[in-house]
Amino acid sequence: MKLKDRLLSNRFSLFGIGLLLFAGTGLSLNAQVKPENLKCEYLTDPLGVDTYSPRFTWQLTDDRPGSSQLACRIQVGTNPGDLATGNADCWNTQKIVSGEMRLTYEGKKLLPFTKYYWQVEIWDKDNKHFASDIVSFETGMMEIHNWKGAWISDGHGAAGNSINVKEAPYFRKEFEMQKNIVSARAYIAVAGLYELYINGERVGDHRLDPMFTRFDRRNLYVTYDITKQLHKGENAIGVILGNGWYNHQSTAVWFFDRAPWRDRPAFCMDIRITYDDGSVETIITEKDWKTSFGAIIFNSIYTGEHYDARLEQSGWDTAGFDDSKWKEVIYRSAPSQNIVSQQLHPIRNLERLIPESVKKINETTWLFDFGKNIAGVSELHLNAPAGTEVRLKHGEILGKNGRIDMADIEAHYRPVDDNDPFQTDVFLLKGNGEETFMPRFNYKGFRYVEVSINKPVTLTADNLAAWFMHSDVPPAGTFETSNQIINKIWQAANNAYLSNLYGYPTDCPHREKNGWTNDANIAVEMGLYNFDVITIYEKWLADHRDIQQPNGVLPSIIPDSGWGYEWANGLDCTSTLLLVPWNVYLFYGDSRLLAECYDNMKRYINHVTDIAPSGLTSWGLGDWAVYKSSVPEEFVASIYYYNDVVIMKNTAKLFGKTEDEQKYEALAEKIKTTFNHKYLNVATGIYGDGKQTELSMPLHWGLVPEDLKDKVATNLAQRIKKNNNHIDVGIFGAKALFNALSDNGYAALAYELASQDTYPSWGWWIKNGATTLYESWEGKYSRNHIMFGEISAWFYKALAGIKIDTENPGFKNIRLQPQFVPGLDYVSATHQSPYGNIVSKWERKNKNIIYTVTIPANSSADLHLSSTEKIQKAQIASGNTVHLSKDENNICRLSAGSYRLEIEL
Repeated sequence: MKLKDRLLSNRFSLFGIGLLLFAGTGLSLNAQVKPENLKCEYLTDPLGVDTYSPRFTWQLTDDRPGSSQLACRIQVGTNPGDLATGNADCWNTQKIVSGEMRLTYEGKKLLPFTKYYWQVEIWDKDNKHFASDIVSFETGMMEIHNWKGAWISDGHGAAGNSINVKEAPYFRKEFEMQKNIVSARAYIAVAGLYELYINGERVGDHRLDPMFTRFDRRNLYVTYDITKQLHKGENAIGVILGNGWYNHQSTAVWFFDRAPWRDRPAFCMDIRITYDDGSVETIITEKDWKTSFGAIIFNSIYTGEHYDARLEQSGWDTAGFDDSKWKEVIYRSAPSQNIVSQQLHPIRNLERLIPESVKKINETTWLFDFGKNIAGVSELHLNAPAGTEVRLKHGEILGKNGRIDMADIEAHYRPVDDNDPFQTDVFLLKGNGEETFMPRFNYKGFRYVEVSINKPVTLTADNLAAWFMHSDVPPAGTFETSNQIINKIWQAANNAYLSNLYGYPTDCPHREKNGWTNDANIAVEMGLYNFDVITIYEKWLADHRDIQQPNGVLPSIIPDSGWGYEWANGLDCTSTLLLVPWNVYLFYGDSRLLAECYDNMKRYINHVTDIAPSGLTSWGLGDWAVYKSSVPEEFVASIYYYNDVVIMKNTAKLFGKTEDEQKYEALAEKIKTTFNHKYLNVATGIYGDGKQTELSMPLHWGLVPEDLKDKVATNLAQRIKKNNNHIDVGIFGAKALFNALSDNGYAALAYELASQDTYPSWGWWIKNGATTLYESWEGKYSRNHIMFGEISAWFYKALAGIKIDTENPGFKNIRLQPQFVPGLDYVSATHQSPYGNIVSKWERKNKNIIYTVTIPANSSADLHLSSTEKIQKAQIASGNTVHLSKDENNICRLSAGSYRLEIEL
């Protein structure tokens, strides 16, 4: 929709209920009205923007009752001073009557390497004008032909054998600047991983850049502001390259060592310098760069890093260094012709942990326990003689002998010799005082580190720290209750989610590090309730598009090496292609990802239709990681097929594609009818054999006929009670179970299941020391997995009652439906929506509930109550009492603002 066609569209009038509630209340003296939290492409002041149509988002700070945005204006220009006078030279929307708080650029064509300033102005509910601060974004290359540098590598290794060279290549170049600098940017694209240094200083704080992609189809570059690192006179640039997923030298069952793109790491870089006289100089990668080995003698993203400090070349990244023994670089072809900007929240070291305990195993071995299962790296500090060898073995489980047991997490590793131990770093000291080692190009999953030294050394807690490292996505939710088991499950789910977020969602941070689609499709709501993760999902869905076969088929892990097209890539896994864009749309109200994936989604659905003309399909896993009761593959896969087709139909409707909408609506009805004909006993209201998964999945995904929902839900409740109020599901059953119960009148039973602390349950994990979620109910295999993570999203949806209104996505209108379940005394949750922070909090007071809720400015809410729940008293933030009542559907409609309600149960 073009901007000129946008109209103000709010579901509810700002008058009527608004005037009724807030008559006589005025703006408090300390209230502030302002557009804030401005972002371009969901990032703050981003560099290297490559799209010609960036998205602008903002929020309205206005805590007055009924606050809203009646109109807005955006200006974009190259001179910030022009914005104040309304004369922006690139885009001026003029005043638009619209409540939208996300607009897409429609101005003059953006130029590469250009800093643009932008500002939002809004007109509030009283038609008063307020302006934001001026912020900026800066474009990057925009097109591949704007690169000036060449791709270079070190050329080590005999012909055809360079991929087996163990040492990491170091690169350097010196250059002189004779003018004063105004600004400087580094644009670096790498096949592999890298760290960039200028004049002896590391540039930026990102880890493991660039993010993993299918390297022969798309490569990412990163942009840095290096103005402060350069100076007039002599300067030096240094680059270290790591193997990453590009040159995977470790061997495992997924065959990344056989990837079609595999080669010695290489890079291309342009440093673009603007001087005070207006001239521009670009320092590029070309033949005048020099290369050598250094202290990194082996690195594997999968296993570990080996570092010999005796081989360090001090000052290699500074001007004046003697590089006469360094070699010339070689030219390389670009790994692909699709080199685009990395526009996402980067990986960083984010939480430093100190050991909870240190235990001496023997004279040369010490065990460090960090008390929390994480993904990341350890940091060693040690003073020892030259040549001392330290091995740092990382794991999450201890064996009966009190030492790290990696039997479960190294099960798929296939080493060719003993030189590449799993999850183990090797550090050789140079012997000149205290030395520090932290791997650059690797991460691991661990709670424990076993430090072994080739000579007796006494170690203490001061010798080792750990870094929790993951994509630095902003938190979007908080959750707390009066039940500590529930609180710890929520925190464990967050720890697991972040441990498995490395520019794409993974299954586990140790055994695999793979982008398993089944784990991610289950955990998508968990991620979106808790974190602002749209930039990661948009990148990952680009990975889907890169890797999809012409017939629509996807591999089970994304990105992949070519493995994964023959197993576990059915509908209950690769429906990420539809589930992720759809949920991003629901949470953000942004349909761009759906639009970008639309044709891919159609190909995927059409392929399933071709292979499953009856409407049922066995292309799937079945319920995975079950407790006892297994479910047929056809049952699970056909439900996912149905849901995918419903998403396809709704997406077609959203985009006005009537023919597609009708086609997929008819197909969805066919699948539903065929499925129910085969699996549903209409007389008894039982699907299949009446197992928990068989009853909960049709309820959750909408296949149960309306007149049988109560009967099916009752059967589910009875089945659970027969199982002593414990779960008997795998990952797909666990996705559906809690929602099926709480959405159909059994929230109390769902809570009882969620809060169980005896086996099998999430609480049993917690009771036995879990700080992350596990891969199996019995705690075998990985202990850092996300595939049982839907429970975290359910906490928000049911216990706090923060739900999406699918007719008003992005929380433009919030569906509030808190479940005041027995056994809980209070629940407090927040979610940072596109409009601002939603607060939903309740606590018991005698026999009543005190419910506190905040609806962000420019949004609204429907509060759903049961027929027996009555609002006794309602107050707004000022303390004034207001009248609120339910309509005939037991819904109370709320405008923006903060409320305190006393509810009689």
